[in-house]
Amino acid sequence: MSDELVFYTNPLSRGRIVRWMLEEVGQPYRTELLDYATMKAPEYLAINPMGKVPALRHGDTVVTEAAAICAYLADAFPAVALAPPHGDRLRGPYYRWLFFAAGPLEAAWTNQALGFTVPAERERMAGYGSFAAVIDVIEAVVSRAPYLVGDGFTAADLYVGSQLGFGLQFGMIEKRSAFVDYVARLTGRPAAMRAKQIDDELAPRT
Repeated sequence: MSDELVFYTNPLSRGRIVRWMLEEVGQPYRTELLDYATMKAPEYLAINPMGKVPALRHGDTVVTEAAAICAYLADAFPAVALAPPHGDRLRGPYYRWLFFAAGPLEAAWTNQALGFTVPAERERMAGYGSFAAVIDVIEAVVSRAPYLVGDGFTAADLYVGSQLGFGLQFGMIEKRSAFVDYVARLTGRPAAMRAKQIDDELAPRT
């Protein structure tokens, strides 16, 4: 069975998150660039029925959703130490903040970008409650230490930092000093800079 890593993406998409993760992992991978029409073609819908990128194929295994791909790659290549070891209780906060960013944080800032505010009396129906609460929670956690879990950078930092970075870039998240400092620390990593350069160079050709 082939162990080839095939990365389906568009450089103007959340695929940038996975590109960064792949560069951190450091394993060879092949990129399949898709435009937004091709994502709806039957060939790609067989890979991701949602017709969206990113997606990753690792041999016969297909993974979609950026947070899931990051978690998968961290476990598939443990030597790069992008996740706490299996059995380590730091897996708890690692999963907590990785999926907090994939759920409440992304939902909250996306709704904010769309101009949708959950009515106060309906906040219990929304998974994230209120935008203000989500932002305050994430500010508190990125303020207390350089990284989210233990003493080092993990896939949780990569994903949280990416979500915060998108929100800051598009003006949907307030430029609080804790956010600016955290994102700057992460995006200064060599892998993050390589990934950005690759996608920036590909963007005009799509």
